Formats: sequence, structure tokens, C-alpha cells
Amino acid sequence: MKMPLFTGCASAIVTPFGNAGPDLGALGNLLDFQLENGVDAIVVCGTTGEASTMSSDELSAVIGHCVRHVAGRVPVIAGAGSNNTAAAAERCRIAQDLGADGLLVVTPYYNKASQTGLIRHFETIADAVEKPVVLYNVPSRTGVAIAPETYAVLAKHPNINGVKEASGNLGALQRTFALCPEDFTVWSGNDGDTVAVCALGGKGVVSVVSNVLPAEMRRLTRLCLQNDFAAAGKLQVELSELCGALFCDVNPIPVKTALNLLGWNAGELRLPLCPPGPEKLERIRSALLHYGLPVVG
Repeated sequence: MKMPLFTGCASAIVTPFGNAGPDLGALGNLLDFQLENGVDAIVVCGTTGEASTMSSDELSAVIGHCVRHVAGRVPVIAGAGSNNTAAAAERCRIAQDLGADGLLVVTPYYNKASQTGLIRHFETIADAVEKPVVLYNVPSRTGVAIAPETYAVLAKHPNINGVKEASGNLGALQRTFALCPEDFTVWSGNDGDTVAVCALGGKGVVSVVSNVLPAEMRRLTRLCLQNDFAAAGKLQVELSELCGALFCDVNPIPVKTALNLLGWNAGELRLPLCPPGPEKLERIRSALLHYGLPVVG
């Protein structure tokens, strides 16, 4: 029986960048904020962490620093995917050697693999490491979706722990739960779908919003895991304005902007991402003020 890498709220942490590369001191401050507010896991070097813009040395430095700073207080799950299967396997081995507790592996973008290709891709990677692998299904970014029947095959692999499901396709998700064993864990990959995914049997969320409101996102998942979906649904609605604002532009543009507005040193975005225009900036600022957050920028 496979146990979930975590239950509850995992924060997909941003990567602060300075002139010389990742600002590890600023990253440590952000990690402290998350841990002090009780998040259940940290996802580092994922989409929100702008991993696709980082060199191999930078990825290693950030993952290693995160592992050392968290120091076993919660699981650290490292983004290690690629559209090159061999490269993804090597990234996973490096992250494993750096001490990551789990490995987040996105569907291979651009190649548009078949479902058979996806099975072979993920199984090859899972065979190459000892740490649990979390699949990442985000077809809006990669151009390919994992089918429920494919999950059913991958769920049999002893090293595949579950999936960060960010397709937004709740119909397909229902079939996934019907086809897969109970020890194949599903986490919502979209903040706004947290309650819906948990109501179907999910175990929490990999959250962007928790960069700003970690305690509230943790409370949302706790309510879900306690089967108090009336209270969870009410809180999900209360958070909807901020959720909308933090996804009004391509992630992580809004959340990094929000953190800087709140006085955190989240640093610059790396090209090809760039700051939001005036209208979106005002939407982000207004949403933060709506929740009574101390905007200083």
C-alpha cells in the first residue's frame, strides 16, 4: 500500500532571482513564512518556480538549499520533468541525490506523445529512481493530457505515488478515480478546483495561492479532509477573488507580483515572462487589499 507523499496543502514556491541568479536568502525567508503557517509540503522548481528558465546548476542550487532549509520538517518535492525522457530521468536522479523527498514530473511538452508514449516515458523515469514520482498533468501548458486509462496503468508502478491534476476536467477525473486503486493519490493542481477534487477523493492541493495565504489554503484542505464540505465550499468562494487575480495572467506572473507588492523580495521574472500591464497589476493589488493584506508596493 503506497502512502501519499503528503495530504493537505503543498506550496508551489516561487524562486526569487537577483542579479547573480537565484536569491537563496530570499528563498529561505519565503520558506520560513510557509513553514510558520503550517503548510504540509513544499514544491520547489516547478512551474511557479520558473524552473524552465533555470540552468542545471541553478536548479541544483535551489533544490539543495530548499532541502537543507526545510530540514525534514515537511516533504520537499522537486520539479524534475522534461520533454526529453533521458534528461528527465537524470534530473530526477540529481534531485534525489540532493535529498528531495519526491519528484514532480510533467507530461512531455511539445512532443505530443501518445498515451503509450506517456506510459513508457513515466515508467522509464520511475524505474531510474528510488524516490516517489508525482505525475503532473497540465495540458493547457504541454499540449497533451493523461487519459484515465493511462493513469490506471501508471498507478500499478510501485514508484508512482500519484498525480498533480491540473486539467480542470472533472469528468475525466471521476473516471480516473473509478479506474485507479485507492493508493494512487490525486492532488488538485488548480487552487480553484481544490474542493471539487477533494470531494471526489483527492488528498489536497499543490497551491499557488498559498504563497500569499498559506494558512488559509491549509485550512481549506483541512476542512476537505475532515469531510466538512459545506465550510470548505464557503471558504473556497471567499478565496475566489484572490484565486482569480493570481491567475489573471500566466503563472507565476501574478503571484510573484503579489509577493513583491506585499514587501517580500520575490525578485524579477525571467524572460520570456514579464511584469503584468497596468490593468492586471491593479486587479492584483485590489484583490490583496480586499483580503486586508498589507500592500506596501
